[in-house]
Amino acid sequence: MPGQNSSKSDAPVAWRYSGNQIKRWRTKAGVSRDELAAASNYSPDTIAAMEQGVRMPTARVLDVADELCDAEGMLSAGKEFLNREKFPERAKDFVEREKEAISRWSYDATYIPGLLQTKRYTRTLIENRYPPLDEETVEERITGRMERQAILTERKPPVALSFVIYEAALSSPLVDAEQLRRLLEVSHLRNVMIQVLPFEQAVPAALLGPMVLLETRDHERFVYAEGQLGSQLSADPDIVSRANERLSMIRAEALSPAESTRFVERMVDQT
Repeated sequence: MPGQNSSKSDAPVAWRYSGNQIKRWRTKAGVSRDELAAASNYSPDTIAAMEQGVRMPTARVLDVADELCDAEGMLSAGKEFLNREKFPERAKDFVEREKEAISRWSYDATYIPGLLQTKRYTRTLIENRYPPLDEETVEERITGRMERQAILTERKPPVALSFVIYEAALSSPLVDAEQLRRLLEVSHLRNVMIQVLPFEQAVPAALLGPMVLLETRDHERFVYAEGQLGSQLSADPDIVSRANERLSMIRAEALSPAESTRFVERMVDQT
């Protein structure tokens, strides 16, 4: 599956379609962006973001645009299809596969894995996303990430979960004692293995970024990787095999689960 790029591609299709329709109707009616902004009590930049699909068109903007452009209800009708999304568009396929997983291995280089995050840490990451998200979307994204954590304890039979975390992620100023204790708490679950990769044991493959390998109940295998501008979910056997080799190498260099627990405990004592 090809990677999806740009912040616009992260937005739900309904946002992009509704924004495009606002722009088309506005242009056809000869209504300027400034006029629509003034009539709906938004800034022209906000209207532009809605038309570009990177911000959800609000009910007020749709209704005002409908009236100004004589759309006869065509724009207002879009309100019922605009729902807040718990996950970015690029991550939806991965999240669906994750729900079917019987095993999930991952490596994270810069952030604590989403399945192990505290709500406070999650909020810090999502609230500081750029371009910024509106408050409603922030809350939905936080809720979605917390709901995903049900995979830790609520699946029967339990999902086999393995996490390798680079020391850089643990040393981030965003990580507090609460987050470190959360890692220790989860590490006691029988189906969870957490390993730390110290700076001095990092192999070149560990510097290439995060990855997730998962296997579904139908024994399909996928690899998911995220980058600055896009992400990729693939079931290609060659890609899955390469990712498996890299992750296996990283796991071999990481501390054992027991050593990792002691490593994190020392970090808690130092905070």
